[in-house]
Amino acid sequence: MKIRVERQIFDDESTLGELLIDGVEQCYVLEDKVREVPDQPVEEWKVPHLTAIPYGTYKLIINHSQRFNRDLPLLLNVPGFSGVRIHPGNTSVDTEGCLLVGRRRGADFVGESRAAFGLLYPKIVAAINAGDEVTVEIAKADGYLEKNPIGE
Repeated sequence: MKIRVERQIFDDESTLGELLIDGVEQCYVLEDKVREVPDQPVEEWKVPHLTAIPYGTYKLIINHSQRFNRDLPLLLNVPGFSGVRIHPGNTSVDTEGCLLVGRRRGADFVGESRAAFGLLYPKIVAAINAGDEVTVEIAKADGYLEKNPIGE
């Protein structure tokens, strides 16, 4: 299974995008602000707890989260980050580099997050249980400006 997060809307608070599975749109995603500087080490541009993970492709597993006391998807080997998960949440306050999913979005916000997660999680579990490798690609969508057009 190939999950692709297409970052679309960038502003000073957060980054909004869409999550696709094997090319099919599934839900929206909210992340922290993108601060990545190409060809610079993560420690040069990362602001702890306020920074989106680097662009790239990461293997995804399911394991137990001590923080949330439940099994959640975990992205592996993210440079400069640890514990990067996909989970419910609504604003950048709810994430420390993680991917928050939602069924609707607004300025610096995703809504119906638990419902979106409830639809996404079983698909990931089924793929892993079937022996598929699950990857998450973080990419920038074509044609989007680095400002937030929602609500304008």
